[in-house]
Amino acid sequence: MVRQDDLQCSGLRILQDPERFCFGMDAVLLAGFAGVRKGETALDLGTGTGIIPLLLAAKTEGRLFHGLELQAESAAMAADSVRLNEARLLEMGKEIRILQGDLKDAAALYGRSSMDVVTCNPPYMKGAHGITNPADAKAIARHEISCTFEDVARETAAVLKSGGRFFLVHRPFRIPELFQTMQAHHLEPKRMRLVYPYVDREPNMVLVEAVKGGNPRMTVEKPLIIWEAQGIYSEEMRRDYGY
Repeated sequence: MVRQDDLQCSGLRILQDPERFCFGMDAVLLAGFAGVRKGETALDLGTGTGIIPLLLAAKTEGRLFHGLELQAESAAMAADSVRLNEARLLEMGKEIRILQGDLKDAAALYGRSSMDVVTCNPPYMKGAHGITNPADAKAIARHEISCTFEDVARETAAVLKSGGRFFLVHRPFRIPELFQTMQAHHLEPKRMRLVYPYVDREPNMVLVEAVKGGNPRMTVEKPLIIWEAQGIYSEEMRRDYGY
């Protein structure tokens, strides 16, 4: 059943269906990590129900935000969320456009060198091992069924302007592959932040910023800790993300 959730951010709301897929902490952290400057245009690849364009519209100075989504039902829900927020977005001077399509065709759909910023929260797991229904929305969101990271990097490099920025959230165990693939497409990692569920646990997410045509020098930011204790968010999560 579709529900309407308050994002508690600039008065924006989002429609979601728990039976399909709901956004998680990774999308929220990516939107907080990404930067879209005044007047810039951004594209979110595999936007799902449009959470990242909505949050970027609220949190950044960008003007136009695109969301590209393969699954027709998710794309339709994202478009409905945009219409739900139409009046508020107009007040903010922001515009969000949702397109149903394959991210492997991003350059053909939007044009080469057309974007200042690309964001992506891609499937983390390789292949479809153990999946009973490869067409399931949750499976497509979590496993590389419909696209690989190679596809993401190739299309990102194609649509970004020279000096454009790519913001990514992924899993730490794939960092070597991610960096190698991005560099093969002239996307140079410039900033990285590891995310830990607790201070004494291994990191379970990594946030990366890469620049198209950038020089090979990267900053590693201080770790982000999600939970201070069970059920209690860290001070940074409370202060910066409103949890």
